[in-house]
Amino acid sequence: MKNMLTCSLLLLLAPFWLSTSLALDQGTDLETYIAGFDYAARKEMKINSPALIKGVIEGKVQLVDIRFREETAAWRMGFGLHIPLNELPARLKEIPKDKIIVTACPHKDRAILAMAYLREKGFSARYLEDGLVGLAEYLRGDLARDFFFKLAK
Repeated sequence: MKNMLTCSLLLLLAPFWLSTSLALDQGTDLETYIAGFDYAARKEMKINSPALIKGVIEGKVQLVDIRFREETAAWRMGFGLHIPLNELPARLKEIPKDKIIVTACPHKDRAILAMAYLREKGFSARYLEDGLVGLAEYLRGDLARDFFFKLAK
């Protein structure tokens, strides 16, 4: 169990010490990275729904819904890519390298894993901190209408 936890922690944090604002040398180990983890690194790895929407409208951000197919069959956003987490390694070519990739699931557990994986593969990635549930709550009524109107332009 301890080895599994250590491996999970390495998987989640390895991309951060490679891409964070901290000045880290190649020889920096995980323990040193964690000891130097700061608020800037914590802030940089996530994005909220209003910032996501703004970035999508500007063409700078790509949403990637990483839920299982059955979940998206039940409900989905009307925009973004749908690539289930377990299909992500085989479908990397579908993801643009020139945009910030925002991974999302209903809450954020799988989105954090997907973000870490994408960062390891060289993508600029963040996770949606309020999840798809938060995005659905944010993007309704006039905001939804205005957002899709701007996307259609």
